[in-house]
Amino acid sequence: MNGRKLLGLVADAAAMGLGTTTAGANVFSGRDYRGGFVKPCSLDGVNPVYHPEIFGNPAVARSFGFILSRDGAWHVIPNL
Repeated sequence: MNGRKLLGLVADAAAMGLGTTTAGANVFSGRDYRGGFVKPCSLDGVNPVYHPEIFGNPAVARSFGFILSRDGAWHVIPNL
């Protein structure tokens, strides 16, 4: 292997590593991070506003074990 190929491989490896680090850092920058996750049948520490993909659709929320009451509050489905 000549010096140019070796230098090219090192440059490629460095570029890949930097790209991965930058992408990972952006996930937790605070600007776009919505935080946390939702466990089925548990509303502990969950703010439905941060999870519209679940709580924006009553059928999806029900599949996670949640139900929307008449007053607009989310509850865990009893006896599930």
